[in-house]
Parts: sequence; structure tokens; C-alpha cells
Amino acid sequence: MKHLLHPEADEEFAVAIRYYSEISPELGVRFYREMERLLREACEQPERFWKFSPPARRHLSDTFPYAVIFLEKPEHIWIVAVMHMKRRPGYWRERLA
Repeated sequence: MKHLLHPEADEEFAVAIRYYSEISPELGVRFYREMERLLREACEQPERFWKFSPPARRHLSDTFPYAVIFLEKPEHIWIVAVMHMKRRPGYWRERLA
């Protein structure tokens, strides 16, 4: 299954990559690869991840304080947030409308 990113989730992803890349280019690459892994796993087995705010599911990173928040759609996975886990919990819920 493929994934589509909400425009604001896409921007969150880009901002986080820039942030980590400014610290260290290698760290930026590691962050990008980790988020790509989360996206790939969410697409491969979406039901594996916890429904923490139904209908949204969350896939947590093991190495960065980030999670991918997504919804299962019939033809794709809809990524509603690439969320820093220590900032503004629940801000992304308005994107579900």
C-alpha cells in the first residue's frame, strides 16, 4: 500500500529533517531513514499499530522523539502528522476533518 502525506505533515517532516541536518548532516540522514522506515512499516502492516485516538494510529520511532500519525484508507495510508512527542499533543486532530 502507498502513503500520502497531509500538506502540514509533509512540512513537519521537512522542518525536522532540516533541524537535524543543521546539527549534523549524518544526523539528518539518520532521521530521514528512520521516518522512511516508519512510513514503510505503516504501509506494510497498518493494523499492527495502536489506535490511540481512533481512528488514528501511531507508529513511534525507537531512536528519535517522533511518531507518525496515520489513518487507514482503502487505497492508501493517510499520514496526518510527523509529530514530535514532546510538543503540543493532539494538535493534529483538526486535520482529520
